[in-house]
Amino acid sequence: MTTTRFEISRRSFLQHCAATAAAAGLPAWFVERDLSAAEPSRRPLGPNDRAAIALVGCGGMGRGDAGNAQRFGDIVAVCDVDANHAAAAAKQFTKGGKTPAQFGDFRKLLERDDVQVIIQACPDHWHTLVNLAAIKAGKDVYGEKPLTLTIDEGRRMVKTVREAKAVFQTGTQQRSDNRFRLACELVRNGRLGKLQQVTVFLPAGLRGGPFASSPVPAELNWDFWLGQAPKVDYVKERCHTTFRYWFDYSGGTMTDWGAHHNDIARWAIGLEGPSGIEGKVLAEPVPGGYTAFSEYEVTFTWANGVRHVAKTTKDDNIFGGIVNQNGQRNGIKFEGTDGWIWVTRGDIEASKDELLTTPLPDGGIRLEHSADHMGNFFACVRSRQDPIARVEVGHRSASLCHLAAISLRLRRKLQWDADQEAFVGDGATEANAMVARDMRPPYDYSFIG
Repeated sequence: MTTTRFEISRRSFLQHCAATAAAAGLPAWFVERDLSAAEPSRRPLGPNDRAAIALVGCGGMGRGDAGNAQRFGDIVAVCDVDANHAAAAAKQFTKGGKTPAQFGDFRKLLERDDVQVIIQACPDHWHTLVNLAAIKAGKDVYGEKPLTLTIDEGRRMVKTVREAKAVFQTGTQQRSDNRFRLACELVRNGRLGKLQQVTVFLPAGLRGGPFASSPVPAELNWDFWLGQAPKVDYVKERCHTTFRYWFDYSGGTMTDWGAHHNDIARWAIGLEGPSGIEGKVLAEPVPGGYTAFSEYEVTFTWANGVRHVAKTTKDDNIFGGIVNQNGQRNGIKFEGTDGWIWVTRGDIEASKDELLTTPLPDGGIRLEHSADHMGNFFACVRSRQDPIARVEVGHRSASLCHLAAISLRLRRKLQWDADQEAFVGDGATEANAMVARDMRPPYDYSFIG
């Protein structure tokens, strides 16, 4: 009788696996293994278990992240230097007649003892100061990608998180996507034979301008928004969504989509960082317009012989991929001596079906497993364990993007010592000077004490 019950249960389990695999476009063996290894379900969260969460950076991404985090806690405070953004977030997260408190200065928000978790979704040039201040205030942080504006900021982040024993999750959510993990596990286990090349396809950035200045909107604290970046007149295109196309605040699509896809490339390659970088600018900025390069090709070389190319493309004929309004696609292609695998959000393909459908051996390499990036963060807030995109992961993957930006701006080939996190060889002095940036007072590290 016991055997019969087991067989029925097993049959039902396999049917569930097959249905799940078919719906997700994943091989059944991979889905079955993940379901078999899944952690026991946690008890439902009670009223006393829900975290008190504050949102810093109330644009679309921030409100999306906070909405996702509401599964695990309550939004009790919001902060933005744009009063309209803060008001919209407070309205969105009003619950049971309770409206989150609104702040224009994140330092004041961090004085609240009841706040346990910070969701940080500011423009890139504010990531580090907000993250560091939150950690020093005893909060755990889910911080949007890229982790930092510079490589030096990443070093500071790693040191502070570890000293404070904080839980920090970088918002590179593809680490919690089973398609990307499957591709990386197959590559790491030699399914493609010897890995030869990884190609990261990125959408081209905006190439517009020149732009005229205009009066600062009444609801915006422009000087605070600029923060550590140079003082300039207000230009609408510098602020909010299009900030990422200005080098003062970000790094274009290299630090936007590139922070996601280069992270996956690095996960599959299995090394901390490259040994060489060579960037080629394919389109010059328009004078008076966006300053981050819109089209480029960057080649990283790795100590294990892998060639890793990250490039913008307008080619509509590459495999799969998310398509933007300009018909541009993005994703990652892994090529080895025995075939290729293409992966992007919602799609994974291979040169031969058996590359995906043949199970990996029991003793093969298994990468960390998370199927819910925000859920993984909150589970670690409880357990005090490291999340899947821990601070070191965010730092090393963001560093790839910063290395690319430095090579592009210097327009030369560079050598990188990943262990020392320093440029070596020809051009090292000039390149190392770009590992950090000058910070405009008072918005330097003294701003957060």
